[in-house]
Amino acid sequence: MTEEKTPEPGTDAPLIPPVEAAPDPAPPAAAAPEPSPQPEAPVAPVVPAEVPTAPAMVAPELAAPPIPTLASEKKPRSPTHGGYTWGTGRRKTAIARVRVRAGSGQFKVNKREADIHFVREVDRKAIRAPLEAANLLSKLDVFVNVVGGGTTGQAGAIVLGIARAISNFDSQYMQSLRDGGFLTRDSRRVERKKYGQRGARRRFQFSKR
Repeated sequence: MTEEKTPEPGTDAPLIPPVEAAPDPAPPAAAAPEPSPQPEAPVAPVVPAEVPTAPAMVAPELAAPPIPTLASEKKPRSPTHGGYTWGTGRRKTAIARVRVRAGSGQFKVNKREADIHFVREVDRKAIRAPLEAANLLSKLDVFVNVVGGGTTGQAGAIVLGIARAISNFDSQYMQSLRDGGFLTRDSRRVERKKYGQRGARRRFQFSKR
């Protein structure tokens, strides 16, 4: 409030209306504090979804060949029940399953004596040749089951089967059996007949007229 001034007595000074003082300007409104910057939340990287793919097909001819097994890495066959060691032989159409074990020299073919089963002397000598080469003729018992073929084919199958059985029985005899050719499979067999001919090679008699 402003005080009104009254004129002094004896003066004719006009009355001056009091001047109101201008109101004090209102103080400026305090500026709102700027919000402090908030730390940005870490954004997870966008990983593209994996599309399942079919396994690559490798051609059989491009595949790695199997690693061959060395003969020295093969484990020797252990004797079966009864102490037998087995060997299989083939010749022409005959198949012989041979089992041997330490004994006194028995030799049976299809549950009969070998000399009864084979009549020809050449076959009797042939089946004993592997045992003689290994010097085991009177030290091993031999039992054979043979099927198919004739006497020559069966004798050849028994020779190969006995040689394989002896080499499985004790590998120290392998070299002597191989030197005698007893471990080699004889692949010879009868040749097939040809059409338009009498046999594999024989032809019909030629007639000019």
